Amino acid sequence: MKKYFLNILIYLLVLFFLLCFGFLIFDYFFPISISQNKTTQTVIAQDETPLWRFADENGIWRYSVKLDDVPNYYLDVLLNYEDRYFYHHIGINPVSLIRAAWQNISNDRVVSGGSTISMQVARLLYPHDRTIVGKLKQIFRTLQLELHYSKKEILTLYINHAPYGGTIEGIGAASWSYFGKKPSELTRSEAVLLAVLPQSPSRLRPDRYPERAKRARDKVLNRLSEFDVWPVEIIRQVRQDEVWVYPRRAPQLAPLLAYRLKQKYPNENTIHSTIDASLQYYLEDMAINRKKQLPPKASLAILVVDHTDMTVKGYVGSADFNDKERFGQVDMISALRSPGSTLKPFIYAFAIDEGMIHSESLLQDVPRITSDYRPTNFDEDFYGPVSASDALKKSLNLPAVQLMELYGPKKFTSKLNSAGLPLLSLNNDPNISYILGGASLRMDNLVSAYSAFARHGEVAPLRFTQNDPMLSKPLLSDGGAWITKQMMINTNLLSYKTGTSYGYRDAWAIGITPRYLIGIWVGRPDGTPVVGQYGSISAMPILQQVNSLLLNKEIRLNRPLPIFAKPDSVTAEKICWPLGISLSNYDENCHRQKTAWVLNNMIPPTLGTLSELNNNIYRSGWINIWVNKQGKRVAADCKGAHKKQIAIWPVALENWLLPKERRKSLLPPIDQNCPILGKDIFSTLMIIGLRDKQLIKSLPGKHQVTIDLTAEGGSGNKWWFLDGNFFARSFDNEKVTLTISKKGLHHLLLLDESGQISRIAFSSD
Repeated sequence: MKKYFLNILIYLLVLFFLLCFGFLIFDYFFPISISQNKTTQTVIAQDETPLWRFADENGIWRYSVKLDDVPNYYLDVLLNYEDRYFYHHIGINPVSLIRAAWQNISNDRVVSGGSTISMQVARLLYPHDRTIVGKLKQIFRTLQLELHYSKKEILTLYINHAPYGGTIEGIGAASWSYFGKKPSELTRSEAVLLAVLPQSPSRLRPDRYPERAKRARDKVLNRLSEFDVWPVEIIRQVRQDEVWVYPRRAPQLAPLLAYRLKQKYPNENTIHSTIDASLQYYLEDMAINRKKQLPPKASLAILVVDHTDMTVKGYVGSADFNDKERFGQVDMISALRSPGSTLKPFIYAFAIDEGMIHSESLLQDVPRITSDYRPTNFDEDFYGPVSASDALKKSLNLPAVQLMELYGPKKFTSKLNSAGLPLLSLNNDPNISYILGGASLRMDNLVSAYSAFARHGEVAPLRFTQNDPMLSKPLLSDGGAWITKQMMINTNLLSYKTGTSYGYRDAWAIGITPRYLIGIWVGRPDGTPVVGQYGSISAMPILQQVNSLLLNKEIRLNRPLPIFAKPDSVTAEKICWPLGISLSNYDENCHRQKTAWVLNNMIPPTLGTLSELNNNIYRSGWINIWVNKQGKRVAADCKGAHKKQIAIWPVALENWLLPKERRKSLLPPIDQNCPILGKDIFSTLMIIGLRDKQLIKSLPGKHQVTIDLTAEGGSGNKWWFLDGNFFARSFDNEKVTLTISKKGLHHLLLLDESGQISRIAFSSD
């Protein structure tokens, strides 16, 4: 008898080892994979609110969480209801299987299941038919799970793959979809409901069948009471809670940012962005409301960055993601567009750092022609002498061109490129037009570059995710950044610069607040013009609205605003025009006195244009002359002549100066008894052939008038413009012919190489 039992024991042991060996063979050739299905992705905000989700090939959405992300009382409910001996079995509980089989046979229907949590995970990862073969496959996969993964890993798989109705899997997606909160914030009542829901997710969906869900929840509470899992008083309180859920909806915030991050992080289940979910909601709502005021097919973009750590807090890449007529799925934050005038602050900042100007340096807003800049219309108003700060505030083109020409387009472009702001054009040949929007860039790079004005001259790339490193590099000096920021328009704790691209294709507004950088773009994504669209009209109101929203947010948070205090390298100094340097207010050469912000105690003199610097005939600034006792100008070798220094304005500004500031008033008359030899270097440019306010008439039967004109005075080439349009070029006293065929008021302008101009108005009848 003993030998009989011994043989049976041996056979059983052999069978056991054969089964184990067979299991290991099958495990080798059919390894288990917990990532066999396409991974779903969720982009979340800084507070873990889901912003956007990318489902798998079956449309299933999972928001992966860890065990630490769910409350302990949820795990208590889950384990006591689903698998009390989870931590003690090897994945299969024979007692539960036998009990379930007996109940099902006795009642002639499925009363309960004997599957453990491990078995349920195996079925979720590898679905099978409800047959004996299918069950064997499930048991095999279950044993594989227990062999290769810890109990905590298996439990984590369950809470992330359990079905919760429709296309929702996992407690993370269920918690946000049904209750609008993260799993760690679930109440006990909600935790019980989510523990039982996977048993029959379609039949128990709380958004459709709240009464069924409540009965199922109470059944679980009875189980908890039976096993003394929770105190009686807590169970009584939970039983009184009604089942109430949010109308179920998928996360639908920051779609264009989500697609951008998906491309960058294709293998991440959860992408932790830096977005402020509540701010993002308000910005998107603002954009949808604003689109009603936009022209057809026009869109807008809004970018908000906390410049204290360069994290992106708001990202609206289009007016409405679902609006196909407005190209809503085109991300205008990452699109290449013309920047208009938004690059102008950088040329002023670079010039300050180079010691070329200070905040009140005299610049010239006058008609001019350079090798790379050919304005086609001179009918616009010009301000003449302007300070650097006024030129930047008014966004004047000619002063910016003056600085760009002297600083160097290639140097300007290279410096911005090194700071992460590449400028692109057709031939990628940097030229003066870049400062007026003659190149393309991306809004995110532009806003990043503006961080120099908020971060003491340091530029840092934008941080879209919480894992993005905080990097920075110097672009400007601390003082240069501060002075330039003061030179921009400042209102309501907001410094800003607007811009409009050629042809009204792009309207911009870039703002700097004590905490945030704000980028606004308005236009048509297809690049067609929007007539009458300006940065100050189209983009600026949106910037102001966003700024008010952010200021209110800071007030609600009771958070002190960062302060960019004046650096020690910056001082306030009294300077005088036209020289741009310090003089006594009583000095006769101090024509206009101003208070300037100066960097490193350097007060650079007035900067000329490139043509003035190359042409000594029309030099400005300090001029040495010789006068006699009568105060008249004489040659240096005349008897009794003595040297005198006077301050002269740039000749191109003559038409905008006060009479007492013009050269005719500043320079003494020439003494004919001892005249200056050679050509008078202060020859005034004049138009000969027409008088100001003259009326000309055509001959009887003729429909046009032909007039011969000549230029007197001036220097070098002359350019002629009628009503703002170029029509002729002459040299010295060369004659030009003007043909008038249109009746009415006309404006004639003559410009020479030094920038000196002469203009008259006349009428034709």
